[in-house]
Amino acid sequence: MRAAQVSSPGGPFEIVERSIPEPASGTVRIKVQACGVCHSDSLVKEGHMPGIQYPRVPGHEVVGIIDAVGAGVSNWTAGQRVGVGWHGGYCGLCDSCRRGDFFACVTGQITGLTYDGGYADYMIAPQSALALLPDDLSAIEAAPLMCAGITTFNSLRNSGARPGDLVAILGLGGLGHLGVQFAARMGFKTVAIARGQDKEPLARKLGAVHYIDSQAQDPAAELATMGGAKVIIATVTQGEAMSATLGGLAVNGTLMILGAAQSITVSPLVLLTGRRSVKGWYSGTAIDSQDTLNFSALTGVRSMNEVYPLEQANEAYERMMSGKARFRVVITTGQ
Repeated sequence: MRAAQVSSPGGPFEIVERSIPEPASGTVRIKVQACGVCHSDSLVKEGHMPGIQYPRVPGHEVVGIIDAVGAGVSNWTAGQRVGVGWHGGYCGLCDSCRRGDFFACVTGQITGLTYDGGYADYMIAPQSALALLPDDLSAIEAAPLMCAGITTFNSLRNSGARPGDLVAILGLGGLGHLGVQFAARMGFKTVAIARGQDKEPLARKLGAVHYIDSQAQDPAAELATMGGAKVIIATVTQGEAMSATLGGLAVNGTLMILGAAQSITVSPLVLLTGRRSVKGWYSGTAIDSQDTLNFSALTGVRSMNEVYPLEQANEAYERMMSGKARFRVVITTGQ
């Protein structure tokens, strides 16, 4: 099989030939059809996360077909279309798992980081990491939903907002363009916040009823004139942009952080006087991915993608890192 591996931190993707792996007990082998290219792949590419063993094949927005199952696998059979996301499985035995917090499993399994991911023709995944794909989604459509999709969908449905509430999506990029779609289809009064007036037509096309140009307007003041946001979903990675929205939260409102900013500035007075909060959100587990896929198929949420063949993994990665992609990048294997 072919694989795009990183042999050492900072090195290029190398297209190599490997033996097709055999699934161990409790795992399945997936014939990969498509894999999204995510900014988190830079953790492997640049070696930003300690403990990664090289060479490593990145990729945690994986979609394909099960073609072999290991011993002890239940509920999964060859021929099923599945996806694998950032959450790479869980042990079911540690205290976090026993409390139902599978995302916090002490084994810390992460697809494409702690084991090889989807930049390849085949990959092995634990059965606890699998999400079943609906027939209505193609592999290319489904791949970005395994990280960017689940992160925005799952944060919104766990935000405490109810249909009719004012919800703002900060950023209109790879996560944000999905967040606006999910928020609108969940019945929220959706506000998109981005830089530049040129993004307004797209924001409204995706479902936003209001648009705030953060270059020309004060996002907090604009949200306050609308009565304040029950939830602000921060998909950007700039701490200053997040901090600038805090004053636009309604009483009991929450700023949910999805983007990995270095730091943000929070006024305790803003939090205290309105009983407001700032919260981070982990993407979710396999069943959350499956819910994301089903909701997307049902409501028509789709990622806007640029597609590259596996052989062009370096070009695909650089396109994603440039910030110029509209809006996700997907690698395909041709299988």
